[in-house]
Amino acid sequence: MMMCVRPTVHTPAALRWALLLSRFSRASSTSSSAPGGPTAGNEQVQHVIAVASGKGGVGKSTVAVNLAVALAQRGLRTGLLDADVYGPSVPAMMGVEGKPELTADGRLMIPKTGHEGVKVMSVGLLLPGKAEGDKHGDQPVVWRAPLALKLLDQMVRQVDWGPLDIMVIDMPPGTGDIQLSMSQRVSLSGALVVSTPQEIALLDARKAVNMFRRVDVPVLGFVENMNRFVCSKCGEEEYIFGSDGLQADALRLQVELLASIPLSTGLRKACDQGVPTVVSDPQGPVAHEFRELARKAFLNLGLHAGLAPHVQ
Repeated sequence: MMMCVRPTVHTPAALRWALLLSRFSRASSTSSSAPGGPTAGNEQVQHVIAVASGKGGVGKSTVAVNLAVALAQRGLRTGLLDADVYGPSVPAMMGVEGKPELTADGRLMIPKTGHEGVKVMSVGLLLPGKAEGDKHGDQPVVWRAPLALKLLDQMVRQVDWGPLDIMVIDMPPGTGDIQLSMSQRVSLSGALVVSTPQEIALLDARKAVNMFRRVDVPVLGFVENMNRFVCSKCGEEEYIFGSDGLQADALRLQVELLASIPLSTGLRKACDQGVPTVVSDPQGPVAHEFRELARKAFLNLGLHAGLAPHVQ
């Protein structure tokens, strides 16, 4: 079966996307070289993907970080916005710190640059650090929803993101006011919903899917995190949170299951050390899962954007 790309529009942005889609239609690669071809024109951010979960503690930020870096490794100009206001963990996972600098005119914040050139902005970069007396970084964010939404709006619109092919947003967990408002204020191209296989997590994952559908945001797929435990000594796999639960929901809700990420010591260490596993262990099985997730999510995004490659 031969893959060929026939874009129906010929703006520079569309041509670049057709080029990128043709690359992603092939098998995953660890290459980090940028693609050639035309630039994206004047649009600052071409597409925005939300990484969401119905509840906290399912590894949403881990997925968002590795997804963003995997997309950048395939040549996409990528931004990563940590919108998890009350638990911003992206700076630590991406190994970035310090207050953002301002542009020469003082109007915009300059995002930090993380692994593979990913541009990073997080409320965690704006909170008091060691220099301001928070020695251990354990001061909570105690804000009401209107203030949190105002800050999130600033991080989207008052940051010098520059031209991006794609922005990944690490959404706050849940389906409350902040999540709903973010879905309506930011022009989302699609959403990924992260869940563990256990029924308690699946209950809220279904709510997240229905929330996005209610505001007309395409759900690009499910990501099953902590799918299984892999013993680092013998390699034995154990499904400690159950199995097939998310697959059954995916079929019932007609949402594609894009990846099943195992629970592994290496992945946990990579997060703690601020080096995503797609960088720290690029040849490992977990990194392969994340690269496949990036590839499938990007192709599904192309389908919804009307720029998917034609298959002959």
